[in-house]
Formats: sequence, structure tokens, C-alpha cells
Amino acid sequence: MSRSIDAENRAAVIAAITGRRSVRGFLPDPVPRPVIEAILSAASRAPSGTNLQPWRVHVLTGAARQQLTEAILAHRRLHPEPAGQYRYYPDTWREPYLARRRKIGWDLYGLLGIGRTDRRAMREQHDRNFSFFGAPVGMIFTLDRDMGQGAFLDLGMFMQSVMIAAQGFGLDTCPQAAFMSYHAIITERLRLPDTSMVVCGMALGRVDPAAPANQLATVRAPLEDFVTFLT
Repeated sequence: MSRSIDAENRAAVIAAITGRRSVRGFLPDPVPRPVIEAILSAASRAPSGTNLQPWRVHVLTGAARQQLTEAILAHRRLHPEPAGQYRYYPDTWREPYLARRRKIGWDLYGLLGIGRTDRRAMREQHDRNFSFFGAPVGMIFTLDRDMGQGAFLDLGMFMQSVMIAAQGFGLDTCPQAAFMSYHAIITERLRLPDTSMVVCGMALGRVDPAAPANQLATVRAPLEDFVTFLT
């Protein structure tokens, strides 16, 4: 069955996708639970292999969010960052990925006035991940350990759907892989079963337009860099 999509609807869909960005400074305004539920309900329509829907979402607000933040930061003050439960980045960086990684890092630090040798300031900025950049809502995404690699694809599509749905409510997000390194603390605080794997976190709330980090403008590679048309 075909659908008729008018120009207005098409523009709204494209705007929701292109308007998504990783916000690193939020206002403290609370997000009502019905809004969070509506976003997650819409996102649950994301595709997954044989409709497994393998994702789990743990929504933290108020004291629960603050207590997790404090526990992780207390650990970071005394210990080096632990290893995550899966490998996100390559062991050896190469182009074009190295240049892309460096650009976004230096662009962000430039906006924040952090010099290239100021390791302390860099660490303090990284610490802000664990307060969900001030967002009133933090989410932790987990998968069952016995799932295959395809479950990561499924979770990624679900998370993208969360971020796009949030746009429909005038909210912004920031997906955060940083949380995966603190799976032991998160597992304890959230009382997760040993069968759960912490994959990442996400901040959700209203953007703080005054936060310098939110002036970061990222670029995307042109189509010819990653698309091949065959006829």
C-alpha cells in the first residue's frame, strides 16, 4: 500500500532528522513522565531482527540520576577509567577517522577555551558526561549479554528513533558511550542482573542556548565519500 506524503510532512520529517544534534548543555526544566513515555513508545517502532526488540531502557530522574552521577564521579577521582564491556573504537586510528575525531575534539575544546595541553580541563569536561550535561533525564541502555552482534544494530536504530522522537516534543538529546566504562557501578546502582550489558547512556532535556558547547557545528562527509550507485 502506497502512502501520499505532502511537502509539509516531508519537510517535518527531514527537519527532525537534520535538527538532531548532540547537546552538551541542558536547562534543568523537568520533562513530564508522560512525555518520556510517549517518546519511548514511538521509538519502540524501530526495526529489529525478527522483531526481537532486545533493548532495555533505564530512565533516571531526580535523586536516582544524581546518585548515579555522584557514584561515578567519586570513582573517577580515585581510579583510572576502567575498560568497557565491548570495544567501541578501533585499536589503531587511521584516516579519515582520525582527522574527523580530532576535528570535533579541537572544535569543542576551542569553544570552551580549553587548550590542547590542558589535560585537567579536558577531564573536567569529560566528567560532565556523568551528570548527563545537566539534563533532567538520564537514560541507560542495556542489552542481554547472550544476544548477538545484531542486537547492537537494533539498539542503534532504537536510540536514533528516541532522539528523533524527542525532536517532536521540542527536546534534545546526547548519546553517551562514556557510561559503558562504568558498567560495574551502574549495575550495582540500578540493580541490574549479571546478564545485562551496559551499552551507553543518553541525556534528554531542553537545550541551554547559552552553553558554549552547544555552539558546536559538526560537518558530514559528502555523499560521494560513502555512497556507491550501481545501475
